[in-house]
Amino acid sequence: MSEITLDGLEKRYGDELAVEDVSVTIDDGELLCLLGPSGSGKSTTLRMLAGLETPTDGRIHIDETDVTDRPAYERTTATVFQDWALFPHKTVLENVAFGLKMQGVEKDERRDRAREMLERVRMTAHADDDPMNLSGGQKQRVALARALAVNPDVLLLDEPLSNLDKRLSEDMQIELREIHAELEETFVHVTHDQDEAFTLADRIGIMADGNLVQVGKPDEVYENPKNRFIEGFLGDTNFVDGEVERTTGDSVHVETELGRTIVLPTGRPEALSAGDAVTLSVRPEVLSIESAESDASSEQRGQPVRTDGSTTNAVVGTVENVLYRGSTVRYSVAVDGTSVFVERTVSDSGAFDAGDEIRIDWDGADVLAFRDDGSRVDL
Repeated sequence: MSEITLDGLEKRYGDELAVEDVSVTIDDGELLCLLGPSGSGKSTTLRMLAGLETPTDGRIHIDETDVTDRPAYERTTATVFQDWALFPHKTVLENVAFGLKMQGVEKDERRDRAREMLERVRMTAHADDDPMNLSGGQKQRVALARALAVNPDVLLLDEPLSNLDKRLSEDMQIELREIHAELEETFVHVTHDQDEAFTLADRIGIMADGNLVQVGKPDEVYENPKNRFIEGFLGDTNFVDGEVERTTGDSVHVETELGRTIVLPTGRPEALSAGDAVTLSVRPEVLSIESAESDASSEQRGQPVRTDGSTTNAVVGTVENVLYRGSTVRYSVAVDGTSVFVERTVSDSGAFDAGDEIRIDWDGADVLAFRDDGSRVDL
């Protein structure tokens, strides 16, 4: 068993509070990604878990054993670092076997174990090579093999893919996922890359300003963000400022900077009142676009309409620029002086050009609302 419990974890460097009151339970065999921008406290949290930093406050338990004050070598963890930290004076095989040597494992046994790990990461052919002559991806595999060779209960990964190019990083993400599924051990993976976290994680813990803001499955944190920071950090979105115009029994009407009233369906009309300032989030994937010329009734442009109980909103704007991104195309659209972006696959793009007038439609049920303090409005 390798369940991890962090309880009220805090780390100060003088007057600087790097990690504040982090509490979470990581299940046995789970792969948890700590995701956040630089300086959010995710690597410091991992280093405290590894025994490389001492918490200022709080406790760390692994398998119900309090390891808070134990040094790294007395914990059943192994760490893969961002810079790989390979020994230049040892061969690849000797690097992988090093931890086993420190554990007092006999020479033949540690060489066999090291070769087994190299085979697992597809590096057997490089066993006798100088690690400094390897590519970045190969070095990463050796570092991973070295960490796995000591058979840790918990594997800690501190931005291990950040020095790799995009294609190689994506390949390594798949390999890491497969290795985790094979070993069924507890992994804690730190990254600032959202795609990496969504590919790897059973659950994602999002950190900001030293705090663990939200923990959940990838689809949960994306579809149900706790606050505006998370909504803006995970993927791209259009934030539109507005003010509540009125509420009814089943809808909220928000006058927005788009020059249009946006209608949101609600089961809790009491959640907002007329005059409340709100910021709406409209993700590009929920928007549909068509030529404005196909809209037969120009008088209705921008007016919300009811269709089968849903609230459809529409605005008309002018394409400012078109950005091709290989398989996708992004349109930046000017709507009443505010820029809105829409993304489509190339095959569904509609081939609009700068200067074209287009209509943008979306369902109000796909819009999230946030208060001035960043908290989400539960509609």
